[in-house]
Amino acid sequence: MPALKTNLLCIHNHPAADELFLVLQGVLKIELENSVLTLNAGEMVVIPKGLNYKPVAEEEVRVLLFEPAGTLNTGNISNERTISEVESI
Repeated sequence: MPALKTNLLCIHNHPAADELFLVLQGVLKIELENSVLTLNAGEMVVIPKGLNYKPVAEEEVRVLLFEPAGTLNTGNISNERTISEVESI
């Protein structure tokens, strides 16, 4: 199971899909426009489509992510961190 690395993503949104983050290990912060959500192991959040956010991990965190196949990791932003071909299991 891959671990999320610190500050790899930019602020972005997914215009067509909600995203569910379930923290399995560690602490994940989700930066929103006016607040920060802090999720500990066993906690989850659904980020509604179109909402700008940025996931941040100060230390290694393991997250189970639910989103439609083909969803880009950087959402509506295309940059050097965008992964366009995702491994499937």
